[in-house]
Amino acid sequence: MDHLAILSKEKNVLGRILSGEKTIESRWYRNRKPPFKTITSGDTIYFKESGEPVVAKANVNQAIFFENLDQRRIAGIISDYGSRIGIDESYIAKVIGKRYCILIFLDNIQNVRPFQVDKKGYGNMVAWITVESIDQIRLNV
Repeated sequence: MDHLAILSKEKNVLGRILSGEKTIESRWYRNRKPPFKTITSGDTIYFKESGEPVVAKANVNQAIFFENLDQRRIAGIISDYGSRIGIDESYIAKVIGKRYCILIFLDNIQNVRPFQVDKKGYGNMVAWITVESIDQIRLNV
């Protein structure tokens, strides 16, 4: 499977992934939704910042899924993995109330020739898209 992760520009998440500083992508949700239990080792994630073309990809080395989160479990996840996610204890306040967490361990991070995607049908605020092949949403430029 291929996945498209749409990242915030303000926090330079993509830059930290490309530099190797951030080796785990995390997603925190109140309700269960992709990529929760739809991503697995060997999948490919394509990355783009909001409003920008896709410019990078990585292989999924491992994915860990957490559910039924409470403040103690959230604090434990951040304590154990925060430095590789690029967050610290202050992030706990941002994710209190989230019940699901996905940790995606990135491998073979690389730039790709930029391309646009068609997100039509996935919603304006979508931050993650899972497809069989990225070619299903890649626009020919």
